[in-house]
Amino acid sequence: MGRGFLSAAAVGLALGAGAPAAGQPAADPADPVAALVGRLDLEGYKAVIKGLTQFGDRRQGTRRNRDAVDWIEAQLQAVGCATERVFYTYAAPPPRPRTPPPLRAGGAPQPLNPVGPTPTGGRIGRNGNGPGGSSIFGYRRRTGVVRDPSAQPDEALRALNLEEPVDGGRSQVFCTKIGSTRPDEMYILGAHMDGHGFGEAANDDGSGTALVMELARILNAPDVRTERSIRFALWNNEETGLNGSRAYVEQRRGRQGLEDPPGSGRYPEPRWLGMIQHDMMLFDHGAPGPDGVVSRDQRREADVNIEFQSNSALAAESRDLAFFFKAANDAYATDYPAMVGPHMTNTDSTPFMNATPSISLRENERGMHIGAGWDPHWHQPTDRYSTFTDDDFRLGLNAAQTTLAAIAQLAGAAIAAP
Repeated sequence: MGRGFLSAAAVGLALGAGAPAAGQPAADPADPVAALVGRLDLEGYKAVIKGLTQFGDRRQGTRRNRDAVDWIEAQLQAVGCATERVFYTYAAPPPRPRTPPPLRAGGAPQPLNPVGPTPTGGRIGRNGNGPGGSSIFGYRRRTGVVRDPSAQPDEALRALNLEEPVDGGRSQVFCTKIGSTRPDEMYILGAHMDGHGFGEAANDDGSGTALVMELARILNAPDVRTERSIRFALWNNEETGLNGSRAYVEQRRGRQGLEDPPGSGRYPEPRWLGMIQHDMMLFDHGAPGPDGVVSRDQRREADVNIEFQSNSALAAESRDLAFFFKAANDAYATDYPAMVGPHMTNTDSTPFMNATPSISLRENERGMHIGAGWDPHWHQPTDRYSTFTDDDFRLGLNAAQTTLAAIAQLAGAAIAAP
């Protein structure tokens, strides 16, 4: 694929609904939620992810990141969603000193993972306190971020990702569907568009970015009306510590619900009713085995994880929102079920969680599964479009069905009669 900008049509962002794809629910004219969910299709979702990969890993502070922000903005504008940007400054913190591994008796380093070698020479271990015994999490493998460009064997992709980030100004784009009767209230749908690891960031987080962009396409169609507003936000600088979403909260939290100018009926920052983040949507292949290898196939038990944070100020409200999304999945998703967990962490819903009900949709439990190496492509050169199968992409599509079905109900979506 060439590295130039793709047209909106080339990434499946043309306005209007096509026929439902195989496995999609038939549009029910009596049920606008089913009709909207029927406008999602697998090939369109995949095409947006593919479009994002032309910018490599989209690492913050680089030209490829800025080009990707421009491209995302153009796609949102092409579907009739008026865009805005948030600007902020990012400076990388000084590197932290490395902590040496603990020592055995006699001064020898203590191995960090005392169970079996991986095929690449690393070590894996059990979650828990020793090399054996029961563990509800199974085996684990090491995770980390690839920092060496030579780890990417594709020469063209290696060259594209070679530029290192520099400190300075940053921007991120969002657009808004204005509510017809309650424009002063809104739900925020988010995903982070930046990545790293010298791959294409196809899953982390091209999969979530494409999901939000597809929902922006559908909900901004000329025949769709919503009572409440919906904001579609593509955060930057997630990989450096949620800096983009934190900047949004810092700059705009105090402006919620203010009419500007007074009497205009315009609300630049409607009151937040909830924030829904999408971060890594494709890969649920199960735990690594004793050899550290993760299955090449999506597991039959794969599901969409919906997380809230149990120690947040709005934990009860966030839990209720999570279970509302689960009910939407039960009613409208076509392939994969959803489950709710209480440990949302390390994603762009975190800065919102004490200000508005906040949840995160993703492929696995962030703390329990992804951190234990259930996704071997996380922050790796292998996070590429070609790595994933249609079974993987369909998990992301089911997450899109889940969010679209829930938000269509919460925002009061309706489709105009032809």
